Amino acid sequence: MGLTGGIGSGKTSVANYIQSKGIPVYISDLEAKKVMELPEVITEIESNFGESVVTENRTLDREKLASIVFNDQDKLKLLNSIVHPAVKRNFERWVVKHKNYSYLVKEAAVLFESGSYKDCAAVITVCAPVETRIERVIQRDKTTREKVQQRINNQLTDEQRIEKSQYVINNEDFEQTKIQVDDLLNLLKNI
Repeated sequence: MGLTGGIGSGKTSVANYIQSKGIPVYISDLEAKKVMELPEVITEIESNFGESVVTENRTLDREKLASIVFNDQDKLKLLNSIVHPAVKRNFERWVVKHKNYSYLVKEAAVLFESGSYKDCAAVITVCAPVETRIERVIQRDKTTREKVQQRINNQLTDEQRIEKSQYVINNEDFEQTKIQVDDLLNLLKNI
């Protein structure tokens, strides 16, 4: 099962809730951060972006790398062409490790954009009103409304995600969200 949603939608809260029910959840952002620290990935990033993105103790200078890729779409595509295949291999190993479960969940902000939704039997989209999402991210990241709006504008809309999804969780009030998730998990048990 794929699990996605825009920034501030609460997809991580939903993923954590699903995990609390004993269902393995692959959190793509966390796993990608781990993958990006693998020596072979660091070496490939360094050869494409230069020595300045690697610290003396052979870790990534994420701030430096971010300043390069987020101002240049071609550089971002290059970085993704290095990281996405490595994350895909990591995910495939994770699936094998969890093969005895009836189903697994892959949480990813860019599930559709990366094409990894194609590996999922179905997709769950978590959505919330834009204003709620903005307020959540401002509180969480201690950032500005403008920066959050800019990030939202660079993502698919909820409507675009919903159109491609089999299930939708509306996450405005988390107590109601948990009921929706429980109902969905019960439905999936019977499939």
